[in-house]
Amino acid sequence: MAYEHILVEATEGIATITFNRPKALNALNRALLGELACALEGVAADEAIRVLVLTGAGAKSFVAGADITEINRLNPLEAKFFARQGLATINRLGELPIPVIAAVNGFALGGGCEMALGCDFVYAAESAKFGLPEINLGIIPGFGGTQRLSRRIGIGRAKELIFTGRMLSAREALEMGLVNRVCAPEALMTECLAIARLIASKGRVSLRAAKQVIQQGLDGDLATGLALETDAFALCLASQDAREGTTAFLEKRPASFQGTLTS
Repeated sequence: MAYEHILVEATEGIATITFNRPKALNALNRALLGELACALEGVAADEAIRVLVLTGAGAKSFVAGADITEINRLNPLEAKFFARQGLATINRLGELPIPVIAAVNGFALGGGCEMALGCDFVYAAESAKFGLPEINLGIIPGFGGTQRLSRRIGIGRAKELIFTGRMLSAREALEMGLVNRVCAPEALMTECLAIARLIASKGRVSLRAAKQVIQQGLDGDLATGLALETDAFALCLASQDAREGTTAFLEKRPASFQGTLTS
């Protein structure tokens, strides 16, 4: 499928989706969200893809937020639909059976910060800026920011950032735990793809199980999370990759994981 607002490519088991509205600082509009949702379904259906990387076109912005020109014209019912569309698309990142990495190359504000929060972890360029500035527009985050930011950096820090709308530098975001690693701008994609290749070398079943257990465990108590882990551990042992991994260890050789999500 040809896309107008995103770029999609895949090589060596790693898919990269680039938000491609650089003149609008890659702001999220309804058309882009629709294309992204379609692309994510394609990624989910492709057994060859083991890791997904999200980034933005140009040097200035990952995603500078939702498109204000669209938001300004929305009535309440349209606003609810738009929020649901954005939230459903970002939720899909967590539902994918593969890890998703945000490569934040510039502004990640509003919906862009929420997009990054929907990924499994975040690498950022030193020039990146993070924030939820919706309060400055007389609104609040609508794509999950009030919930995900609190879970990522703690409720007190999240409230401060949401109530003030201030931006964080990449280093501040790293210190708060919003970002995993800060890189020189020219090294960002190199480092992201290096970690993506390392992850892609692991077994598909165990990666899916680890992601699902971590995600689902956050929504329950410790006992429920531990039960989920026990069941997933047992199911992993039935996979081809578990047999390969344990055999390779005993034979003192590198494992070569070739299993699929159903074997």
